[in-house]
Amino acid sequence: MRVLVLGSAAGGGFPQWNCNCEGCRRARSGDPMAKPRTQSSIAVTADGSRWLLLNASPDLRQQFQANPQMHPAGGLRSSPLAAAMLTNADIDHVAGLLSLREVQPFAVYATARVHRVLAGNSVFQVLNRDAVPRRTVELDTPFRPADAAGDPLGLEVEAFAVPGKVALYLEDETAPGFGSVAEDTVALKVTDTATGAHFFYIPGCASMPDWLAERLTGAPLVFFDGTTWTDDEMIRTGTGTKTGQRMGHMAMSGDGGTIAAFAGLNVARKVFIHINNTNPALIEDSPERHAAQAAGWTIAHDGMELSL
Repeated sequence: MRVLVLGSAAGGGFPQWNCNCEGCRRARSGDPMAKPRTQSSIAVTADGSRWLLLNASPDLRQQFQANPQMHPAGGLRSSPLAAAMLTNADIDHVAGLLSLREVQPFAVYATARVHRVLAGNSVFQVLNRDAVPRRTVELDTPFRPADAAGDPLGLEVEAFAVPGKVALYLEDETAPGFGSVAEDTVALKVTDTATGAHFFYIPGCASMPDWLAERLTGAPLVFFDGTTWTDDEMIRTGTGTKTGQRMGHMAMSGDGGTIAAFAGLNVARKVFIHINNTNPALIEDSPERHAAQAAGWTIAHDGMELSL
């Protein structure tokens, strides 16, 4: 099983188009210590030819162009994209579907909650349902994704809820938790059905309850939410008014942060993904990057490929 990181940044990418923070300035100037990154999305394959997309980044066309694994390989019109699985309805996880409107067969998997969001916005009707079937996923129920024709991809996926928050544009400020429900923040366990190799993909998570820590213990590979380094990062840098917790994300550092939460879990490979442009861990010569690496973490970058 191969896992390809198409995009590793949080919403807005790195550098963000309207941000002039230190990291974005360095990335925009071509500083080799501040490599640009597109918005978060990965792809996985069991057979090396048909790929399951995990989240459809707004930068998806650029990402497909940048990675030969995703180029057409046979016929006048073709694509190795066989199916897509959406973990939530965030803009940076669904907007890329609009770049896939050229009547190319693939299947879209999501929870009923996400499918309702897509169905409620007529712009997503550009995906011809005759070519792109929409299939509903139940939480805590493993399924075997298949391409548009129904041929299995050799993978098993289990979606399960983790602590988090509803997408910003769906928030209800009059409701508890802004109207968030379990399906608003979904993690994935992806398994190669032939070998049993597996990994976890958790691009958004607000805390590490005991049951989640137990589930991740001893995992061979975990991609985990790396949005901010500190909870008050955007407030301190003057780039925003919300904490990481308010946005539904754990900070990397601190006593209650991700690095501390993973310290005793014996995860073989730990990869931060969905990293905000303000996070100093994006900068390769920063103390924060060195601290993350010393704790056994890898900072995902676009084009990274891992095998299990």
